Amino acid sequence: MSSALGQFPDENNDDGEFERQEDAFRQWVRRDGSTPYAPEAGRYHLYISLACPWAHRTLIVRRVKGLEAQVGFTVVDPVRDERGWAFREGEGFSKDPINGFQFLSEAYRASDPKFRGRWTVPVLWDKQTKRIVNNSEDDISRMFNDEFGQPGDGTPDLFPAGIADEQAALSKTIYERVNNGVYLAGFATKQKAYERAVRTLFATLDTLEARLQQSRYLFGAEPVETDWRLFCTLVRFDAVYHGHFKCNLRRIVDYPNLQGYLQDLYQRPGIADTVNFTHIKAHYYITHTEINPTQIVPLGPIMDLLAPHGRG
Repeated sequence: MSSALGQFPDENNDDGEFERQEDAFRQWVRRDGSTPYAPEAGRYHLYISLACPWAHRTLIVRRVKGLEAQVGFTVVDPVRDERGWAFREGEGFSKDPINGFQFLSEAYRASDPKFRGRWTVPVLWDKQTKRIVNNSEDDISRMFNDEFGQPGDGTPDLFPAGIADEQAALSKTIYERVNNGVYLAGFATKQKAYERAVRTLFATLDTLEARLQQSRYLFGAEPVETDWRLFCTLVRFDAVYHGHFKCNLRRIVDYPNLQGYLQDLYQRPGIADTVNFTHIKAHYYITHTEINPTQIVPLGPIMDLLAPHGRG
C-alpha cells in the first residue's frame, strides 16, 4: 500500500519492516593480554550522542562502574543530516578534542576505508592505534563491567554469574521487543509491520509491568545491565516514542510499576546527569523529517522524574 521510504531505506525489507544493520567493529579490550587492547586508563575515548539510547547505555555503565577518570567521552550534535553525526560546538555537545574530526564518518573511514554502512554511536576509540575498537553498545557495556572494572572495586557487578542465563534471555527479549521494538514501529513503512511491532511492544511492557510488581528491579534488590538497557528506552518513551513513533496504546506513566521503576533508576546517583531531554527531542523530531516534516519539536510532556516513587 505504501511506497514511503524509511529513515534508513537500505534497512527496510519488502514487508516494510526495519532490519537494523549489524555492528561492524567488534574488537575486545582484555585484561589478560589476549588482544592488542589492554584496559589502560586514558587510552580509550567514547564518541556518543546523548539523544541515542544505545550510546546512552554505555555512558550509564561508565558512570555506574566509576570509569570517568579512565575513559573520556565527546558528545556529537544531536541533529543529524545526510552527512551523519557531527562534532560542533553547542549546548551539551562539542568539537572533537581527540582527532579534530568534523564528522563521525571520519572515524569509521580512518578505521576501515572500505566501510559502507551507517555511521552509528556509540564508538569506543583507541587513541593509541587511532582506530575504532568497538561500536556495539552491548560489547562496550560488557567490557566496562568485566575488563575495565575490577573485582572488589566497590562498584556493582552488572552481569552477576548467578543469573547469567536468565539475564541474557531477558536482555534479548527487551532488545528485540522494546529497545528495537520502538524503532520497528517508528521506522515501519507498511501498516501491518507497524501494527505487529506495536502489539509486540505493549505485550512485553505489560509483562514487565507485572514482573516489577514482584521486585524492585528486574532481578531483585539491585539493578543490573538489563535494567539500564530498559531504562534507556523507558526514559525516552513518553517524550518521543509515544507520539513520534506512534507507540501510543499507552504511556509509561500509565503503568504504575514501570513509571515508579523509571523514576527510581533516574534518581540513582549520577544517572540524571546522563539524561538530556533537549538533545533527545531535538534529535528525533528534527532529524527524522520523513516522520516529522515540519521539524516542530513539541513542548511536552512535562515529566517529574524526581517525584517520590515508593519503590525503596
